[in-house]
Amino acid sequence: MKKERLVLIGLAAALLITAFVSLTIGRYAMSPGQITAVVGARLFGGEMRPADTEADLVLFIIRLPRILLTIMVGAALSASGAAFQGLFKNPMVSPDILGVSSAAGAGAAVALLIGLSSVGVNFAAFCFGVLAVLLVLTLAQIIGRGDGALLIMVLSGIVVSSLFRAFTSLMKYLADADNKLPEITFWLMGSFAKSGGARGAVIMLSVLVLGGTPLLALRWRLNVLGFGEEEAQAMGVNVKQLRLVIIACATLLTAASVCLCGSIEWVGLIMPHIMRLLTGPDYRVLLPAAMLGGGLFMLIVDNFCRAVIPGELPVGIVTSIIGAPLFIYMLCKRRREWA
Repeated sequence: MKKERLVLIGLAAALLITAFVSLTIGRYAMSPGQITAVVGARLFGGEMRPADTEADLVLFIIRLPRILLTIMVGAALSASGAAFQGLFKNPMVSPDILGVSSAAGAGAAVALLIGLSSVGVNFAAFCFGVLAVLLVLTLAQIIGRGDGALLIMVLSGIVVSSLFRAFTSLMKYLADADNKLPEITFWLMGSFAKSGGARGAVIMLSVLVLGGTPLLALRWRLNVLGFGEEEAQAMGVNVKQLRLVIIACATLLTAASVCLCGSIEWVGLIMPHIMRLLTGPDYRVLLPAAMLGGGLFMLIVDNFCRAVIPGELPVGIVTSIIGAPLFIYMLCKRRREWA
């Protein structure tokens, strides 16, 4: 376990260093010394120069909430992906396996089309995401029985995802090409540009506590599920109850992330695999490592998106460009294990 602890400590240290560097990145230039002075004035009540007052607003109103939200979304998506991969015993599983992202995108498209506020868009996206999972669970309950229940759940998720993607396409077809369509398209690409500032960070923190804490508390049982349902039941694990808890927590994390920031793909699929290479398959270490690694990866990508062009590049584009080739490489490297 010494190696695993070193990995966790290294990830936490890298995350803190990257977060501090992230405070200096943006159209409003701030040096590390200026950031230290502004933070010190906030903590200890010192005098601020006029330039420091402006820097204080940028730092605490814009950058710090965004950085915290970025880290938490990366952690939430990675935790959700790792939990679903353990539950379904399938390395190809992503947080959208039950249709959350597709449904949330459809909900946001409807809200944007009818002109709701940002809060209304977030709420509609979250409700549609939860609705999709409830629909998948209902179909699995009606159709699936016994050992085939998980397979029916996955297939139902594919069908529901396709249905909501078609609904999203319909909303884009009906949208005004000069006004609503660009807004819907940009939201679906995934970005932290309009994520709600401090409000979004507080919401995501609450969701991360509600959804992430049970997953961390039950992570050892994900190891037990790897032996099969009969073996897990023989060891005293209520498999059906555990499955529902994992699905509920992972769905909450994914739906909240998508409703605040749009669809950001590949993070929840790739990061658990990368962390497995560093820590091994033990979920007692893998799950917290995936959360730290996901937060770090998302923060690095967001920094790149903010710095690469004068405006801002959608995060979802960059994660897909990085994630798809990386997954192909990992698939080729570990094809025997996954076959």
